[in-house]
Amino acid sequence: MPPHGRPAQVLVVEDEAPLAELVRSYLDHAGCTVRVATTGPDGLAVARDWAPDVVVLDLGLPGLDGIEVCRELRTFSDCYVLMLTARSDEVDTLIGLSVGADDYVTKPFRPREVVARVQALLRRSRPAADTGTDENDAEVRTIGELRLDVAARIVHLGDREVELTKTEFDLLAALASRPGLAWSRRRLIEQVWGVDWVGDEHLVDVHIAHVRRKLGDDPASPRYVATVRGVGYRMGRG
Repeated sequence: MPPHGRPAQVLVVEDEAPLAELVRSYLDHAGCTVRVATTGPDGLAVARDWAPDVVVLDLGLPGLDGIEVCRELRTFSDCYVLMLTARSDEVDTLIGLSVGADDYVTKPFRPREVVARVQALLRRSRPAADTGTDENDAEVRTIGELRLDVAARIVHLGDREVELTKTEFDLLAALASRPGLAWSRRRLIEQVWGVDWVGDEHLVDVHIAHVRRKLGDDPASPRYVATVRGVGYRMGRG
């Protein structure tokens, strides 16, 4: 969540000016401070200078598309990214998510849906895998060589710090809160995205694949994140 007393800063990167203005007006009405960029390079420039809390990013930008913008954005920002896509092809959406987007909305959409998704992302700006007590939120979870400092939101694998996006950290922290427990995709979505989230549950698979890659975890013989066939995922013992 943004610093106390400051409205959430949301950057909308969308080349269709009427749509960008419509989304801007709805977000503004919801209490956000909004800036709009109509090209990928301009969006990156604003993001560097302004440090938004959330970027609403069109996948189909001309020239530098949303995937490339997201990839570059992730080199200097850990803001939440909500991808807008007019493509029904699932591969395009999942590729976008694999470079660091946190959620997506498929066009055509209602502006209120974008506002709801942005607000849901902002509500997640808290220690992940909340178990209901401050004591548990502050703990350092250790699984083999993997250490998660939940309060500081830092992950180490041995002596190496692992750079995760907010969504990747939240998923890993949820799994690590109950090692050995099988989590369904739906339960992970409710834990990380919220109970009201609606969409393709396989976005969990994309983020888990990204976490595994960053941990050097072999899906065929995982040390940390194991697949539970027909169910979802389980944190191993390291």
